[in-house]
Amino acid sequence: MDLIPLDPGASEPPYEQLRRQIAARAATGELPAGTRLPTVRALAAELGLAVNTVAKTYRSLETDGVVITEGRRGTFVSPRAAAGREEAGEAAAAYVVAARRLGLGLTEATLLVERAWSR
Repeated sequence: MDLIPLDPGASEPPYEQLRRQIAARAATGELPAGTRLPTVRALAAELGLAVNTVAKTYRSLETDGVVITEGRRGTFVSPRAAAGREEAGEAAAAYVVAARRLGLGLTEATLLVERAWSR
């Protein structure tokens, strides 16, 4: 699997950089539903990461519904993954409507998203 090299100097931890990259590629269809991801050990070796870092990434992606782990068969991109981007867009539009109705400006609304994101 071709990935953009992770930035060890970034403020974002490596597992989150990897999670975001895989999720984005699944959402755009670059990683189609059913695509088998490398094993945790293989991806860790390829990227020079600890096995636990990649395992944490895969667990997070599974919790988010981006991937499905089928035991010894492996980890696969979920059929729901591509629908996630559309769902996120709909949620964002609904949030904008609610924020405007409550009299919030863009700065305030964005700050609330940033606070919620970091929880």
